[in-house]
Amino acid sequence: MPDMLARQRQTLILTRVREDGGVRVADLARDLGVSDMTVRRDLEILHNRGLLEKVHGGATSLPGSALFEPGFAAKSSLQEPEKEAIASAAMSLVLPGTAIGISAGTTTYALARRLVDMPGLTVVTNSVPVADVLHRAGRGDQTIILTGGVRTPSDALVGPFAVAALRTMHLDQVFMGVHGMDPRSGYTTPNVLEADTDRALIASGRRLVVVADSSKWGVIGISSIARLDEADTLVTDSGLSAAARAIASEAVREVLIATDDGSLEDELEADAGPGADHADGTTIRGGAPADAEAPVESRR
Repeated sequence: MPDMLARQRQTLILTRVREDGGVRVADLARDLGVSDMTVRRDLEILHNRGLLEKVHGGATSLPGSALFEPGFAAKSSLQEPEKEAIASAAMSLVLPGTAIGISAGTTTYALARRLVDMPGLTVVTNSVPVADVLHRAGRGDQTIILTGGVRTPSDALVGPFAVAALRTMHLDQVFMGVHGMDPRSGYTTPNVLEADTDRALIASGRRLVVVADSSKWGVIGISSIARLDEADTLVTDSGLSAAARAIASEAVREVLIATDDGSLEDELEADAGPGADHADGTTIRGGAPADAEAPVESRR
């Protein structure tokens, strides 16, 4: 029994570290009802296993870990200006009266806040915060569909219930937030069940728009969601390096770079991206195609 209690304690500690990014010995001792010495011993064990990093007075997560999954509140405080700029740029891709999917994430949440006044939208989401912000707006001409599922630290609903619901949907566009993006691993997440759910959401849409700030480049979660070239559009920020832009533009049909005020850069150093002429004759710069009312080619 003591061994079992120790394992339970260590699991709770590790969960707290992954959600909040760090913990303090004093807080853990109070919340778990044990001594500081017991907490320090647990932290030492987890540190020796390579699951967290011991620091003075507590412990922090390992940023490079493929399993690191911060909670929604912790992620909301990161890269806020970049996320707001990306959300403003991505909003121009949404047309009134369409059906869209929005995945869980803080960047997609920033986008959802901007969509509360858009008429006639049907939004399918597995994100509790996204559904909540749109529902609280109280628009009678919007339909908000929240999938079921198991709730993750990032407030996503995942698992077989969510996947089953998404398989019945047919959406015009899907807006996807990701934990990381990498040329080899593609778009990734630290949660295996969330990856399954995200893939089902992608399959339900005719077009995929990935919204991800530049800090996500080179970050790899444990589970891949999709290849880079499976996105029709990538909306990111001006912090993305020239080398990363070139790689992304080679893989993704359209790369939009949001500036601090939410507008789009006039030019990309890479050949592809905003301003490039597409096979269907449209030109993208700062928003939807010139013939945005035309049907979007099916991704399936």
